[in-house]
Amino acid sequence: MYPNLYYAFKDIFGIELSGLKLVNTFGFFVALAFIVCAWVLTLELKRKQQQGLFTYTEETITVGAPASLSELLTNFLLGFVFGYKIIGAFLIQDALNDPQSFVLSARGSFPAGLCVGLLFAGLKWWEKKKQKLDKPETRTIRIWPQDRVGDIVLFAALFGFLGAKIFHNLENWSDFVKDPIGSLVSFSGLTFYGGLICAGIAIILYCRSKKIPVVHFCDAMATTMMLAYGLGRIGCQVSGDGDWGIVNNHPKPFSWLPDWAWAYSYPHNVVGEGIAIPGCAGQYCNQLPQPVFPTPLYEIIVCLVLFFILWSLRKKIKTPGKLFGIYLFFNGIERFFIEKIRVNTKYDFLPFHPTQAEIISFLLMLSGILLIFRSEKWFQSPPERIK
Repeated sequence: MYPNLYYAFKDIFGIELSGLKLVNTFGFFVALAFIVCAWVLTLELKRKQQQGLFTYTEETITVGAPASLSELLTNFLLGFVFGYKIIGAFLIQDALNDPQSFVLSARGSFPAGLCVGLLFAGLKWWEKKKQKLDKPETRTIRIWPQDRVGDIVLFAALFGFLGAKIFHNLENWSDFVKDPIGSLVSFSGLTFYGGLICAGIAIILYCRSKKIPVVHFCDAMATTMMLAYGLGRIGCQVSGDGDWGIVNNHPKPFSWLPDWAWAYSYPHNVVGEGIAIPGCAGQYCNQLPQPVFPTPLYEIIVCLVLFFILWSLRKKIKTPGKLFGIYLFFNGIERFFIEKIRVNTKYDFLPFHPTQAEIISFLLMLSGILLIFRSEKWFQSPPERIK
């Protein structure tokens, strides 16, 4: 396991770069998923624009004005945080021994924060000065849905993280009650469906405010979200963040299958779960006492296969909403069955003792089936608009 990129570079390339301890492996792959999926979403939105399914909105902007006080303050604060924490991590002697504790603490370098903050503010002032006109002009520009991908990704990241935290703490209420502050600020403990639901609601409201047809946008998001889930699970598998399966003592079904792909003990996992590894000193020196199903690995494979299926279907399906319905069904059935071999909190007060994910995935399957069979009646556009 590689809790952060420092351990990955040390093991793979034999290079020790202390600064990489600040880059959590799980966060790195989540960020990579956002970047790749932003590109995929842009391609899909452009394709749908060419089909005549999207139109632009007009916005008024002012060009040639000097940097405003709010712009200078915003850039100063961003620079201050970067210098105080990131640069400070290299200046404070023991900061990189436990990067997570350092990031969550109030410790940092005030001089570095002040210098970088002034640098960021100065760069913004210089950028605006170069664009300054004798008389600022007001212009009307056209904004297409694909021009808003940056805002959409930001909304997805922010509300996705908040939703994932909220749903995780609801699912593990007893742990939350014992340590509310620690549960809220900890980097671990995220529930995918919480992020999906909260980010979905936020993005739908955003689309409505910008007059983007929601049903066509959801179809564009179908392939994107399946890809994002598959890529994000790479971070879970590589870091060992606790999203593994139940104990697996069954013999391998195929001799060619690697041991780690069938039953894995997740040595050096990021959450410090399990027993001490003999001879290991320092942080991240635990492994599970018994090997478990590596469920993140299975989800990576299944979700990437489902992504390619959705990608191949996207131009063939002409009915709005149907592709999104297929995504909901695929997402639900994949997660419903992986829950059977995955560690999760069960609701004992309900019949059959389901997990939170099983309940939500079952509802997603039903919603997907409903969309697949009813989308033509609900959303079918005039024939001349579908190409």
